[in-house]
Amino acid sequence: MRSLHMEMSDLLMDAAERADQDPYSLPLEKINIANPFLFARDIHGPWFKRLRDEAPVHYCPESFFGPYWSVTRYEDIVKVDTSHEIFSSEPAITIGDTQDDFHLPMFIAMDRPKHDEQRRVVSPVTGAENLRHFEPIIRERTIEVLDNLPVGETFDWVEHVSIELTTRMLATLFDFPFEERGKLTRWSDVATAIPGIGVIASEEERNKELQDCLAYFTELWNQRVKLPVKNDLVSMLAHGEATRNMAPMEYLGNLVLLIVGGNDTTRSTMTASALALHQNPDQYTKLVANPQLIDSMVAETIRWQTPLAHMRRLAKVDTELGGQQIKAGDKVIMWYVSGNRDERFMENPDTFDIERADVRRHLSFGFGIHRCMGNRLAELQLRILWEEILKRFDSVEVVGEPERTVSSFVHGFTAMPVRLHPL
Repeated sequence: MRSLHMEMSDLLMDAAERADQDPYSLPLEKINIANPFLFARDIHGPWFKRLRDEAPVHYCPESFFGPYWSVTRYEDIVKVDTSHEIFSSEPAITIGDTQDDFHLPMFIAMDRPKHDEQRRVVSPVTGAENLRHFEPIIRERTIEVLDNLPVGETFDWVEHVSIELTTRMLATLFDFPFEERGKLTRWSDVATAIPGIGVIASEEERNKELQDCLAYFTELWNQRVKLPVKNDLVSMLAHGEATRNMAPMEYLGNLVLLIVGGNDTTRSTMTASALALHQNPDQYTKLVANPQLIDSMVAETIRWQTPLAHMRRLAKVDTELGGQQIKAGDKVIMWYVSGNRDERFMENPDTFDIERADVRRHLSFGFGIHRCMGNRLAELQLRILWEEILKRFDSVEVVGEPERTVSSFVHGFTAMPVRLHPL
């Protein structure tokens, strides 16, 4: 009998080969848009275009993740994302099924009322008052990171800018020991990795590292619960009426949610902003001439990149969407990465345009009760980054092909070589 590791290796090899196919050469029922190598090679665009044009609500009968529906047009995605009485977020928000023996409940994968009760506990951490408190801290750290970059030399933007800045912010949100903040980056990567790709070799390895995460944060919980409530996520969870009696795996689930939500999304967009402005020098010229466009550029980058490619729902009841009959229990995938390129909703969606009208009407933060609670903090970090870049550098030159995450969920980067040119 073949080992599970061998089966995974074969599946990955098969997926890598299938990614090279012409999407227009396949029957619609043979299209599996969740192939992670489509995203790693940045070739998913034509596949989604075909679905938007020919099968905007598309059924894939067979895949590594089981059968699922793909929703690829903007308006249909909004309908699914806001129809909480028809589509459930439980038990998970990614296309992959959760493991029965290592299930991690988290409030983003809960329905009302429990979702609202737990989210309410932690949402003040990114409220307006805290953002005013965070702004000078973010600026000070951004200045420190930028001023220590090797100007004129090639270095990895992902490691030295995107990861460094987001991990510092994440450590602040948790009041995590600053000198050990690299653990947060590692746990984020482990939580979303595909076994066998490089970050982890197996599900068992993932589970062990996440148990280490739980043990570390349990110590922090035990310290904070004895003290008056403070304005950090661990203290909020330890004292919150809806969270203070969580089971260990539910605590871990919410930690993973907050770590990934605070890390991968902003990290990916920080890298994408440098790449997009390098690839579109006319837009960079506009930005230099008018730095007031930074806010618009940030929103356009979040749309253009879409740092989380999808979210999943389960149909609670039999329903109809886009002329298709969806049965109760069917898995429904909202492809934000496709809806943000829907030609029916926006003009020239493949163009990076920092003066785009209604630039904030993108799907990247979601809609309804699950809309990203940290969206303003992410935008603040990106705004400050580019305010400080424009003060120091003539340009950020991308000097090699970026390496992209092998994932159909995290739409991001693992490395990008750049060279800074001083003013």
